Amino acid sequence: MSMPATSSDRAKVVSKLPGWLRQNLKIRTAQLGIEIQTAVEQGITAWCELASASTTIDTAGAESFSTFLPPGQWEAFRKVAEDRRVSLIQGLAQSVQLWLDTHPAPDVQRPAITRRIVVCNQKGGVGKTAITAGVGEALSEDSNRLFPVRVAKALASALRADEPDEAVVETDPLDVEKLPGPGLRVLLVDFDPQCHLTNQLGAAPLAMNGDSLTNHMAGDPKGELKDLIVSIDDDHFGGRLHLLPACHDAFLLDVRLSAVRAREAALERALLPLEADYDVVIVDCPPSLGLSMDAAAYYGRRRDSEGPGQSGALIVVQAEDSSADAYDLLTNQIEDLRNDLALDIDYLGIVVNLYDGRRGYIATSSLQGWIDIKDPRVVGLINDLKEQKEAVRMKQPLLSYAPASQQAIAMRALAREIS
Repeated sequence: MSMPATSSDRAKVVSKLPGWLRQNLKIRTAQLGIEIQTAVEQGITAWCELASASTTIDTAGAESFSTFLPPGQWEAFRKVAEDRRVSLIQGLAQSVQLWLDTHPAPDVQRPAITRRIVVCNQKGGVGKTAITAGVGEALSEDSNRLFPVRVAKALASALRADEPDEAVVETDPLDVEKLPGPGLRVLLVDFDPQCHLTNQLGAAPLAMNGDSLTNHMAGDPKGELKDLIVSIDDDHFGGRLHLLPACHDAFLLDVRLSAVRAREAALERALLPLEADYDVVIVDCPPSLGLSMDAAAYYGRRRDSEGPGQSGALIVVQAEDSSADAYDLLTNQIEDLRNDLALDIDYLGIVVNLYDGRRGYIATSSLQGWIDIKDPRVVGLINDLKEQKEAVRMKQPLLSYAPASQQAIAMRALAREIS
């Protein structure tokens, strides 16, 4: 947490702490949402109230550490340390460790019902796959590590009107803060017969003569669907990020679904047995308005006892005119499904992807048009930068390939915005 540069009711003190202990303190205070100075104050108070000194801490290689404490606390602490015949560095380390021991990390907040995020737009090339992967990666990052996240601001306030007919994106960077990862168990579902998500994450498409999601949706499985799942980048995501690869047989999915009873529920029937193992399922939809999109939208509907905005459609667009036409077609299809089957299908928001304000009036005015929609609102703005393209070329997840890149920071902000 950030500390104030000055304080009217606190005094700045400078000492030393081992790097590992300081990092643990940063992580735990971020997890609990309190300031470092408050934690240190509480730790020193508790340490001074002990009957004797705690277990000795290895302070080798301790580095400079400063904080703000209430007036007089450091002097009182110094007296207790002298009485116990321990150095100030050792006493401070014991105080911080005592606070950590008495303030354990909170449990990961898992949803009562597995969340289902359907990433969609019938227009190809808008970057649905990149958003699917980026959101899934961000949600599965370690809750015991800190990652740079763009602090959310109202996106509309990021625009200013220099002239009546032109909106320009502000160049001032948004604030970035280091926050713990959500630590959720995430399943990415490649529902596109082009297999872009599968290929980008370095997995192999499923064999045409084997089992596949298409077979399970069509009622002709050749085994357990869970046996097809692969883990993605265990080191960075700790085994929490999994992928259900695609198969080129999905090109025939609409034909096969035409003979299936209650075909709009086919995707849910296939994926439901997997949900107990995951907190979030994210579906990368094909650029289609066919039966497969009906099945995806149905899968993202609001279930009984599920709150609004927990599951639903995340629509990916670009700041250009053809995305607006595709958006209208998609929302019309979702509205028809809502009305025909009396479903609650929530919009999780609009993501404006591959944005580059240097492209001029078309980009900036289109962005303003998306922001003006209001419902659904814009929940993310992802710039068109090189790191995503490099990660795709390297067949690696963006957030492990370039974890501090602007795109990675924005993906984390997006994931939190829709959580």
